[in-house]
Amino acid sequence: MLKSKWFKTVGTLALAGVLAASVAVGSVSAGLAKGSKFLGNIIANQVPNNFSPYWNQVTPENSTKWGAVEGTRNVMNWGQADMAYNYAKNNKMPFKFHTLVWGNQAPNWMNGLSATDQRNEVIQWIRAAGQRYSQSEFVDVVNEPLHAKPAFHNAIGGDGQTGWDWVIWSFQQARQAFPNSKLLINEYGIIGDPAKADRYIQIINLLKNRGLVDGIGIQAHYFNMDNVSVNTMNTVLNKLQATGLPVYVSELDMTGDDNTQLQRYQQKFPVLWKHPAVKGVTLWGYNENQTWTSGSHLVRSNGTERPAMQWLKTYLANNP
Repeated sequence: MLKSKWFKTVGTLALAGVLAASVAVGSVSAGLAKGSKFLGNIIANQVPNNFSPYWNQVTPENSTKWGAVEGTRNVMNWGQADMAYNYAKNNKMPFKFHTLVWGNQAPNWMNGLSATDQRNEVIQWIRAAGQRYSQSEFVDVVNEPLHAKPAFHNAIGGDGQTGWDWVIWSFQQARQAFPNSKLLINEYGIIGDPAKADRYIQIINLLKNRGLVDGIGIQAHYFNMDNVSVNTMNTVLNKLQATGLPVYVSELDMTGDDNTQLQRYQQKFPVLWKHPAVKGVTLWGYNENQTWTSGSHLVRSNGTERPAMQWLKTYLANNP
């Protein structure tokens, strides 16, 4: 039996007052996207003062990853996660918890534990996240299963009979902890590789057949997007659509000088935005010197917009 555990919480917000403690910013009609699909972005260590004019969905960049929250065992640091969650809730923007189970950015102290203790710690982490952020619209349950299998995966089911028992177990736990949220799987390398998309769909179907997954996340970072063809993009999106599940573009960025980035957005963003299976798009940063890779920003440090952002504003105004 799993023993209960008391957590020391770091930060100024008590759980009961998470929503009440934050001051509302912006407006309900925030963002460039005005139709049924959202266009979101990440929030890192503070909310950018130019967030609401552009975006209407929130994903924390790092603050809801397990290693960021519980870097020291039993010491939970929710401060920055609360900030992003409060901002989303107060502005009526969908919030995605990113992520519960991932082979990267897990706490280092997990490595020295027994398999039983590892399993119990994962359960406690998922339950703690679900209790605190129970009104998250979306949850990335497992991140990058094809590329970043957790070191502790054998403790939570291993490959098992399906080849992906640890993924199934993670979604079972998340379904209990987040009964009000849509559960997503998330992976990179999919948009430019139909064969990898087929492997991804094998996992998705295992989850779908058990009623455990509500949507498909596909990262769309520059290393996949910059040079992918429109034909390949459509092939992959059609494969994902055939599962019957909605698709969420979870981590979009494209790089290049002003003209190159503009051309890439003009050619490829409409493929994502117009596809009927895609229900939302989240970019992975937009302000200069605040993105994880150089050349992907859309707004310069002086506040002026790069051509790709200027085009994006016009495109979304005409394609709600």
